Amino acid sequence: MIENGSSTWTPGVVRRVLPNGLTVLAQHDPDAPAVAVVIHVRAGFFDEPDRWQGISHVLEHMFFKGTPTRGVGQIASEIKGLGGYLNAATAYDWTSYYVVLPATGFQEALAIQADALQHASLDEGELARELRVIIEEAKRKLDTPSALAYETLHAVLFDHHRIRRWRIGTEEGLSRFTREDLAGYYRSRYVPGRTIVSVVGAVPTEDALAAVEAAFGAWPGRAAALDASPVEPGRTGVRVRTLRGDVKQADLAIGWRGVPHDHPDAAALDVAAMVLSSGRGSWLYQTLRRPGLVTSVGGYHYSPSEVGVFSIVADLEPDGVTTALDAVAGLVDRLRRDGPADADLDRARTLYTAQMARRLESVDGRASAFAHAEAAGGVDRIDADFRARLAVGSADVVRVAARYLDPDRVGAVLHLPAEAGADLDADRLARAFGSPARIEARPASPVEPPRPAPRRPVAPRVVAGVTHVALPGVDLLLQPKTSVPMVTIGLYRRRQTSETAARAGLGALAVRATARGAGDADATLLADRFESLGGSLGTSIAADWFGVGASVLAAHRDRAAELLRDVLWRPRFEALEVERERATMISEAVQVADDMFRRPIDLGLAAAFGSAGYGLPVKGTAESLAGLDPDAVRAWHHEELGRGRTVVAAVGNFEVEQAAERLAGLFGDQAAAGAPAPRVAERWTRREAVAAESRGKSQTALAMIFPGPARSDPARLAAEVLASVARALCCRRCHALRARPSLRCA
Repeated sequence: MIENGSSTWTPGVVRRVLPNGLTVLAQHDPDAPAVAVVIHVRAGFFDEPDRWQGISHVLEHMFFKGTPTRGVGQIASEIKGLGGYLNAATAYDWTSYYVVLPATGFQEALAIQADALQHASLDEGELARELRVIIEEAKRKLDTPSALAYETLHAVLFDHHRIRRWRIGTEEGLSRFTREDLAGYYRSRYVPGRTIVSVVGAVPTEDALAAVEAAFGAWPGRAAALDASPVEPGRTGVRVRTLRGDVKQADLAIGWRGVPHDHPDAAALDVAAMVLSSGRGSWLYQTLRRPGLVTSVGGYHYSPSEVGVFSIVADLEPDGVTTALDAVAGLVDRLRRDGPADADLDRARTLYTAQMARRLESVDGRASAFAHAEAAGGVDRIDADFRARLAVGSADVVRVAARYLDPDRVGAVLHLPAEAGADLDADRLARAFGSPARIEARPASPVEPPRPAPRRPVAPRVVAGVTHVALPGVDLLLQPKTSVPMVTIGLYRRRQTSETAARAGLGALAVRATARGAGDADATLLADRFESLGGSLGTSIAADWFGVGASVLAAHRDRAAELLRDVLWRPRFEALEVERERATMISEAVQVADDMFRRPIDLGLAAAFGSAGYGLPVKGTAESLAGLDPDAVRAWHHEELGRGRTVVAAVGNFEVEQAAERLAGLFGDQAAAGAPAPRVAERWTRREAVAAESRGKSQTALAMIFPGPARSDPARLAAEVLASVARALCCRRCHALRARPSLRCA
């Protein structure tokens, strides 16, 4: 898709505008296993006057609530009956509805979506019930510390524009909505001229265009009655706000006003954010995350249609705010003063290319991207924006950083525990950014030239489209996927040892520490090597298995596999790096207590299984992690790698026979380990158990857990079907729950 620096991310996309003003985009992908239909309406939170704050999201919910010919729940059940799934999302300047399903059901699914879009019933009783659900959703968002800090940052940075508001709406405002309000917004914003239908997948282009015209061509065209957001004047002055609540960690959000997506400076601000936060080699990761100053950190330039926000956000311990703030100020000053080095830009460009490939890999990803680009000025914006970001140089970053990341215009929000940490005031923020600490650039790691792996003859067998090659200690699994120039490789092993309450999280610490140096590479060099291939090293662990993996540009498949081999079998486990990872995991374990989704599940599993096995958090507790050390990590790794086999799985753009021979050349000499440890069945400690915890939150979260069959049990497939039924969007029980005040089925 990319040759000689020019992109062809949109091959074969056909655009047509119907007489009523509706825009159709279609791309035929004969190799796709499905088709995606995305309905993109240029109406979102920016289109809402204050009296209708949050109404775009309400209408998104009501889209699925029926039409004159389809009752409540029928839209979702008909789509599921066609073998598909549907969902929706609302943003500041758009609302999107999408369905993905086998191509055989395309015509029926399109008819269902067209009916829902043009003939929504907006039943008053259903609206009343759904408003209760949305109010609970708003409360859940208030209970999410990072979301609260980030959206409060918008209120700090803007005085007039609608981005300043709590976008999902408030309980008071939502509870006042009537059917007349919703119908008025629906009629005035949902018009053909503001609607894009994007079809991508296994449907011929002309068939897709004809079907969309048949489904939407009779929709009467009319002008939209819009209410523009107030204009935001320029300003100077440092602004800050401190929030407090029932949280264990601090959330810090720092930001400046950016630019909308069609502004000439948007590309350079995007690249500045990539340099700061893309991958393990990024400035923020190396300066803050790697040494353990923060639990997580990221930098973003969010640029919808009217305004923009450049932000840096971090989760951290309350007593680490001053150190982190000074480090961020130093990095921003470095952007303004020196700009990124060539190696920083090369890494950012490579990761951006891989990010684009992953975004456009699936049919729904492409259909959504095409629709968003069309709404922003034309589907060819995808290619133009891509080229613009690849062309950004260091001087461009310095220019926009100096213009927009002004110390006199910085804003910040700090969310602290109720009785820990010091409030952040404007004077402290001004001092940090007005007289920043100087942070020097680290030496750039050299980019290694590609080196092909040795070839080894293999005797593959194919099962259900997957090629299997059995080697002495490794099983290779390969499946080609040629839609994008990417390959994903993972090395996976079944866990051999179990953990006690005192050592919970040991496996997770060991697996995560493998990413902090392997073979001849320390943590920084290892990150640079992966990111020069277009990917970032990832680790994963569950109760029964663990693994390492990366998605890279297809040309670098063999080198990525070679590096992953070092990560799994030759980790350095340097004491300082293990301790840094342990400190980060302790902070994460504390943070889990603030998550109203994960916390009740952890409590439920502990009640069911007790203080062992599945009853323990895979990533441990703050108490158990505090007792672990590098020697325990090395011992765990030695024990786990001493038994059992490794599965090497590769999916992506490659020729199977050649890839099998190359990967066999890399892994064929891996000796067979000892016999795997016998499995010990996990048992529920009690027939019925209840765990409860009182928190100062806006919602009450409930998790119910039931015993199920093991992976090797033939009944597992039936249990998975049962779970799918339970998750059905409009199942009868879920609908019954939604009909009751303050209950939401997740």
